[in-house]
Amino acid sequence: MSIITLTTDYGLKDHFVGSLKGKILSELPEVQIIDISHDIDPFNTAEASYIIGASYLSFPKGTVHLIGVDIERNKENQHIAMQWNDHYFICADNGILSMLTQKIVPQKIVAINIHDRFPPESTDMDIFIQVACHIAKGGLLNVIGKEIPSVKEATELQPVVSAEGNSIKGYVIYIDHFGNIVTNISKQQFMEVAKGRPYEIVMQTKNIKTILPNYSAIATSDKYPIKTYEGEKLAIFNEAGFLEIAIFRSNPTKVGSANSLLGLNYRDVITIQFS
Repeated sequence: MSIITLTTDYGLKDHFVGSLKGKILSELPEVQIIDISHDIDPFNTAEASYIIGASYLSFPKGTVHLIGVDIERNKENQHIAMQWNDHYFICADNGILSMLTQKIVPQKIVAINIHDRFPPESTDMDIFIQVACHIAKGGLLNVIGKEIPSVKEATELQPVVSAEGNSIKGYVIYIDHFGNIVTNISKQQFMEVAKGRPYEIVMQTKNIKTILPNYSAIATSDKYPIKTYEGEKLAIFNEAGFLEIAIFRSNPTKVGSANSLLGLNYRDVITIQFS
């Protein structure tokens, strides 16, 4: 059975997600539709990029990932479909896919060029739905677009290594359900720059000097129960491979989180300094 995943900034209050699924099922009744997220911050391409990168590998090869964030076709952003790591991605060429293509070279990218086959009242999402269903049926990318060499690179919120190699400056790109702060500093980049040197994660409050293997590793002493460590800040590389700042077992609705207690928000700078 073919799978189409959905990642949008549509939310669930309005009819948009339901209508989207209805149109897909009308075109391809046997397809399986999986929601990844519909709570992406409006037009937040960096957040969408992180969510897609963190989730796509959980699905079988051949899955079609439809990304409905900042999808309006205009003079700056064309519509594209990309085959990458044996998965397919459909979105506007607005930098969303550049986080993926930095890791693995795409197998094929096409600029979608079938817009003139649709009625004038058709929406951008109508185009995406047809392309997604075409691919899910086994259709070729060359049928729905012209091959292009690359996707648009994200021009902001890119981690920067200092000229001396003594620091990495990254940015907050996502705040999860627990209020944990996800940065765009990857474990791979950290290892390449660190080269075994001591380091500190520079915070507005007290710095963090150790990146833990998991959350519970903060309990460093057998003399005290793990509950003793609740409320302490920590850093890990999360399952998606990015540096995450968290407050251990903190409930964001009652006592706060890394987001609220540390005053860290989207686009804020996080720096790792090496010595």
